[in-house]
Parts: sequence; C-alpha cells; structure tokens
Amino acid sequence: MTLQVWMVNHYALAPDQAGGTRHYTLARHMQAQDIDTTIFASSVDYTTRQDRRLAADETRKVVTEGEVRFVWLKTPAYSGNGVGRGLNMLAFLRQVLSQPLGDLPRPDVVIGSSPHLFGAFAGYLLARRFRVPFVMEVRDIWPKTLTDLGGMSEKHPLIMVFAALEKFLYRRSDAVMSLLQGAGEHIQAVAGRKVPLIWIPNGVDTALFGAAQAFPAGKFRAVYAGAHGLANSLDTLIEAAEILQRGGHDLEIQLVGDGPDKPRLKELAASKGIKNVIFSDPVPKAEMGKVLAGAHACIMPLLNSPVFEHGVSPNKLFDYLASERPVIFAINTSYNAVDQAQAGITIPPEDPQALADALLRLSRLPESERRAMGERGRAYVEEHHDMRRLARRLGNALWVLSRRNS
Repeated sequence: MTLQVWMVNHYALAPDQAGGTRHYTLARHMQAQDIDTTIFASSVDYTTRQDRRLAADETRKVVTEGEVRFVWLKTPAYSGNGVGRGLNMLAFLRQVLSQPLGDLPRPDVVIGSSPHLFGAFAGYLLARRFRVPFVMEVRDIWPKTLTDLGGMSEKHPLIMVFAALEKFLYRRSDAVMSLLQGAGEHIQAVAGRKVPLIWIPNGVDTALFGAAQAFPAGKFRAVYAGAHGLANSLDTLIEAAEILQRGGHDLEIQLVGDGPDKPRLKELAASKGIKNVIFSDPVPKAEMGKVLAGAHACIMPLLNSPVFEHGVSPNKLFDYLASERPVIFAINTSYNAVDQAQAGITIPPEDPQALADALLRLSRLPESERRAMGERGRAYVEEHHDMRRLARRLGNALWVLSRRNS
C-alpha cells in the first residue's frame, strides 16, 4: 500500500529554484516509506515575484519536478508586501479549491502549510472534502508575525480575521507540525485544548554539500545567502560593512539572493559609498554548496522581535552549518542552534557594531579554530537537521494518522 499525501504550500519550490526546497526534499525522501506526495504551489516565484512555471494561457499544470509531483496554480504576479501580495494569497486559495482534482491520486492525508493562513485553510478544506486527516504546518506564527514584525495593531480587522482563522485551524487539526521548537505552548493556548504536535524543523540535504572545502585564499569574506526582506535585517549588514570600511579593515560581505528589499539595499550601499559589499544573484539549492565554499564565515541576521521567542528554523542557517563554515547569528532567542553546536558567535540583533566586531574576531582567529567551529556545525546538522531523518519522522507520523482514520 502507498500512502497518498497532499501538501498545500503557496510558496513551495522545485529543486531548480532558488530558495528553500523543504517540501520537495521531504517528499522525495518519504518515498522510501511508500509515501507518494503531491505538492500544490503557486506558479509565481516568491523571491522574484514572477511566474516561471505557466504560460499566459495556462491556469494549472501537473508536472513531475525532479522526483515529486507538483500542481502549479496560476496566481497574479505582484511586487512588494502590499495589496498585490494579499490578492495573490486569496487567488491561491481560490485556485486550490476551484481547479479539477480527478487526475490526481486521492489523498489519505492533507498538509496545509502556513507561510500564510489562507494556504493552510485551503489544505483544511481539501481534507474535509475527502474526509481525511488534516495536518497544519506552522512555519510563521500568524498573525503574531504581522503584529511583532510588521507593527500592525491587534485591533486591525485583518489581524482579527487571521487570529480567528489561526484558532479555527489549530482546533480542527488532527495534528500540528511546527518548525519552531518552542511554539507548542502558544499553539495549545490559542487552541484552548491539547493538540498533537510534531516538531519537524527545517533541515538540509547534506549530500548537496559534500566533503569539507578548504577556506578560500584572499581577503576574508562573509556570506549571507537568502531572502532580502523585512525580517532579515540586512540594513545591519550594510551598516557593519560601513564600519569596517571606515576602519580600514580589508573584509567583504557578499549578499546572495533576491527579495523586495534588494533594490533599496543596493541604493543604500551606493549612497554611502560602500565598496566592501557584493550583491549576487540567487542560486538554486544544488549550487549553494559552491557559493558557501567561497566564504570564510556566514551571517544569519534577524530583527529584534519577540516573535522569535518561540524559536527559528531558517533554511539558510542549516545550509551554513552543513557547509562547515562558522556562523555569526544575530538573534534574541533561547532556541539557538549555533550556540548549541558551538559553531560560531551569537550577537544581539540589529547591532552593526557587534556584527563588525564579530567579523573582525573571526577573521583574526587561526584557521584551525574556524575549521573546528565548522566541523561542530556539520556534526550538529547531521544529527538534528538531516532531511532524511526529518522525513522519516514525518512519514512515521503520517502513517499513524492515516491508520487511525481507516
């Protein structure tokens, strides 16, 4: 018997796209447990905001990407984080529910992911339609992310709608899968009842990074590789680079990726006359190992926000650790993989001077000490964040849920 799983994630990516390929990788590895997965995703790439999958006259396409079945759904292109993005979210909800499903294997379990709650709600409605278990995946805690990071009032009508939807989904989930280690207490409190929890953090396919690479020759380079958005606090990197340049220190910072803040960040660096920051295009996950091999250290900055008290699970952090590079982690949380692994330096968030000091400190360490940090980081992700192990944990939970429903 094969277990049929449907994953609904607005922003899921195929392996040839730049960004986190969590759902593709989990689905590929769960095939070893006789689990066949169908991923519903938007044709508009979250990073570029452009449609890379469907022609102008197409609204839906079922295609195998790598080794996993995707259902690409047409949603409108947009820019920024305003009304256009909201309409894109609603369009995805509508497309999931309105498109034909008869050409797909009937699901035994449906997972609804919450990069936003409309996508998770679409998964819930599909599960109810087919009368199968529903698993909600909590990636970001909505609407807490909007109030803590975006500064929106708890009395805003949209926030009140999201708060009601959050409670509704928690209460009606057969299980909640969280990426955040400390989110359980929040989920139970909002639900007002005990909810079965599955902790499946982000992880890394360590095979993509291969054996450890020697540190490159030349000037010390620190790399940030990921989205250029509000939560990433990349202004802090620009300001730290300015401090280093003003002090005459021969270090450089490379920002790899794309996002709504990238044009503004490039203008900011240019306006300050900053010469030690390099902006690079995003790369597919399969090429990330090569990019990080060119670094002496990696930077993981975040805003100073209470939303992170529940933990964080950024894909890029585990890529950094798998690449055996020391990491500078700018965060305020009790759930800190860099500290747990002793794989780098933790600094206060949004503190350019602290970041500049940490970069100087790492650059002056003997290579053997930086190498030891990197080796500890690699060992940590192999034990706690290897995608094969995470997929096995998720697959076991999904089999249990389906058998309860049979």
